[in-house]
Amino acid sequence: MLKLDRYVGQQVLLSIMVVMLIVVGLDFLFQIIDEMSELNEGYTLIIALGYSALNMPAAFYEYLPLGCLVGCLLGLGGLANGSELTVMRAAGVSVWRLVRMVLKPVIVLAVVALFLGEYVAPYAGALGESIRAQHLNRGTISARTGVWHRENGEYIHINVVTPAGDIQGVTRLGLAPDSSLSFSSYAKSGHYQNGVWVLKDVAETRFLENKAQTQVQHYDSQEWNIELNPQRLKVLMVKPKEMSTSELYQYSQYLDDQELDNDRYMQSFWRKAFQPLAIIGLVLVAVSFIFGSLRSVSSGQRIITGVVVGMIFKISQDILAPMSSLYSIDPVWSALVPIMICMMLGSWLIKRAG
Repeated sequence: MLKLDRYVGQQVLLSIMVVMLIVVGLDFLFQIIDEMSELNEGYTLIIALGYSALNMPAAFYEYLPLGCLVGCLLGLGGLANGSELTVMRAAGVSVWRLVRMVLKPVIVLAVVALFLGEYVAPYAGALGESIRAQHLNRGTISARTGVWHRENGEYIHINVVTPAGDIQGVTRLGLAPDSSLSFSSYAKSGHYQNGVWVLKDVAETRFLENKAQTQVQHYDSQEWNIELNPQRLKVLMVKPKEMSTSELYQYSQYLDDQELDNDRYMQSFWRKAFQPLAIIGLVLVAVSFIFGSLRSVSSGQRIITGVVVGMIFKISQDILAPMSSLYSIDPVWSALVPIMICMMLGSWLIKRAG
């Protein structure tokens, strides 16, 4: 029975890896095409290739549920076409026993993906965004690069956060109690030291009380006390899907303390937290299809079915996410409801097939 477990597991694992290679490769290609419009003397094709490559761990983590669904359909479908599943059933192997055989390699992949999502993808994503911003920015505010933030009555734009945690191109806009602009400043760089930021080469413009005059001052060095430390800044510079679950939770709490909207980050947090359950749910659906409606169809039909089911699953999560914000529903349900539907549907169909 151990040989049978190993054989089924190898077939499923190989199919999943082939699917993931294709999906992540296509994501890499589309990323390159998207970056082509940004190429210039500083941001060359080689840098764009490196930036896209650094996004691949996050892409692997994001597409793993879909890859497991399609890979299981192909792997088990190949066994079904060769009548191997029929022989296994005739030998007394139950459907749920086959489910356990399939889940073993899937759980191994889920553990690998967890490592990528928690450690590799956040670091690679932050490094990629830093490299991209350094080569795109030229010391000016840009809507497509850098990041905006608000804290303690200040609106802040930072062009670049380096992997070491230093910042470049810091614009600060301070508001008075009547919401009028009280000052603006621009610092070429800054680093975190003894719990405060030390900004370098600062030009500051103060708007006097009558707003008809301004006062401009220059500082070689200026201390800036703010709760936004280098760790939070690195989180802020990357997309939520590239953050680890711990970073998402901590940053969500920080936004909540600043009375800022954190729904987007909490939704990403719950998606990552429940991803192992999502993979299991989609695998149950895949197994139920093999013993049901897709028992004797071509590989192409199985691929199309897997992609359609995977897209429906993802779209349902994407639709439920804004709906949870709109109707003030806990973001946990936007991630959990599609998973529960998949697990119940898959279990019910397998029970019928068994």
